This record gives sequence, structure tokens and C-alpha cells, in this order.
Amino acid sequence: MAIEIIGLPAFNDNYIWLLRNGRHVAAIDPGAAEPVASYLRRHRLHLDAILITHHHIDHTGGVEELLVDRRVPVYAPGNENIAATSHPLDGGERLELAELGVALDVVAVPGHTRGHLAYYLPAGDSNPDGALFCGDTLFTAGCGRLFEGTPQQMQASLARLSVLPAPTLLYCAHEYTENNLRFALAVEPDNLQTQRRSEAVALARADGRPTVPSRLATELQTNPFLRWDAPSVRAAAAQRLGHEPIDAVETFAAIRAWRNSF
Repeated sequence: MAIEIIGLPAFNDNYIWLLRNGRHVAAIDPGAAEPVASYLRRHRLHLDAILITHHHIDHTGGVEELLVDRRVPVYAPGNENIAATSHPLDGGERLELAELGVALDVVAVPGHTRGHLAYYLPAGDSNPDGALFCGDTLFTAGCGRLFEGTPQQMQASLARLSVLPAPTLLYCAHEYTENNLRFALAVEPDNLQTQRRSEAVALARADGRPTVPSRLATELQTNPFLRWDAPSVRAAAAQRLGHEPIDAVETFAAIRAWRNSF
């Protein structure tokens, strides 16, 4: 049976992602319990696991309530303070979810927080494109703020994700695409792919449709935080810095600092 990926809206712009195979479900970043609990009740499903990308409350706030009447393993960064964690992870592990019949690769992506993880489901018979659950590290047309990490860490984390197969679908944790594309156009006003994507996203949001997931191939064409080697992005960074950036990290850092005040 094919793995189904369900997005549950939460708060103003969060997504809680569910992996479902038949009657079995894993929840990723349940910042609120009720959307998950309601979905489980409505469809008479069993919660088998909880996966956490990082410690921020809008990603963890529903965990303890979901555990009140369930014994469920909680996989989370081992070097972050997440009280309900039962299976601490560092990155590099292969996470077997036997009830769902899937295995995910755990990827360390520090920068937004010091222990941030992403979960990668490789392409296969049950999931032909591959899926990346990247929390607040990589956004559609953007990336997360550096609350605890350095530009070097974040650029290295994004580089690690950028070499996944191009068809991979990115399931980030927020609906930020429209705002992120406004910034992307400021960085690269002549990028035709970004212009077209911005128009399509504006129509989707006007209709109330989600813009997540997106494909990694699309991000590589339009997301300035993955385009540190593009001449147009380097030129934008140079304009902010007052000199040519010395490397990819300095390019990334200049663009991220600009985004902070955009």
C-alpha cells in the first residue's frame, strides 16, 4: 500500500504532517494535539510514532497531550530539551517505522536550532518521488532564521539537503511561500522561474490552496538560500556587503541578514 502524506493546518500557518499506511499513522511536529487527535478519531486510526524536528513549542506543544492515553515512541533531537523524547537522535540514523512499512533517514541540519533534524523518506514503490520533512530549516522559497546556529552551520545544512534527488517533495512546517517569494524577487528580480512561481503561488493562496509541498528542483531554481553560487545572488550579496563575497557562506549570510530586516 502506498504511503499517504496528510497535512493538518495548525495555528496561523503551521503544518503538522502525518504519514499514513492503512490504519497506522506517524505524526511529525504536532505543535497542537487536537488536529491530530481529531483526524485519528474521525478515521479510526492508530498513532504509532511521533517525530520531532526541533524543540520550538509550535512543533512540540501537542506531544504530551497525545501521550496521555497512548504509549507512543517519540523520536527527537537528543541534544535539545524535549521532555517527552523516548528515542534521542543525532542524525545519521535509519529510522524504521515497522507498522507503516517505511524507513526514514535522519539528517542533522543545525542552524535554526542547534539540534534540528530532518527526516528523509527515499523514493520507492510506496513513495515514488521521495519526501523530506525539513521542519524550519528549508522553507518553500526560503529558510529558517538562525536562532541558535551559525551561517556556516545553516549553509552546510542546506547544502546537505540540496543534493537530494531533484524530484523530492519538501514538506516544511509553515505556509510561508508567498512572503518568501517577495523576498526572492528582491534578490533576483530577473529570475523568470521565480516570477512565474510567484504568480502561481498568489493564485493558489487567493483560492485558499496550500503551496506546500514543493519539489527540490523548484527550490533550486527559485530559492535564493539554495542559490549561493548563482551570479545574480552573489551580485545581490555583494551589493549588501560592499564587496564581492569570499565564498558560499558569506553569500548566504548576507542574504539571510537581508531577509531578517526585509
